[in-house]
Amino acid sequence: MTRYIVSILKQQPSIVMSWGYRYATAIENGLRFFVDGFLFRGWVAIVYDEGTDTFTVRFNDKKGTLKEELHDVYFDTLVDVIDRKVERGYISDGEYKDKVDIWLANTVKI
Repeated sequence: MTRYIVSILKQQPSIVMSWGYRYATAIENGLRFFVDGFLFRGWVAIVYDEGTDTFTVRFNDKKGTLKEELHDVYFDTLVDVIDRKVERGYISDGEYKDKVDIWLANTVKI
């Protein structure tokens, strides 16, 4: 299952990398990884639920405390659901681009 979840994430690599995705680890029936996004910093666990053929996505802070749990997430919405919680929220593409531009101007020194 871990490989299957990774294959879903690899379909949109630029989005996944924008989360600061790292420390990916196989867990029972799923995948766990660390993110450092605009909106959330901590651990994300994706667990497959065979009974509903969907995923449960858990968001835990850096210490491991559960902050949110989403059920019945379908494979074709998995990246978007995580992206809205970790990186983008519910802002337009233009607003997100502006946010990234500001972040880059403040962090990248050439």
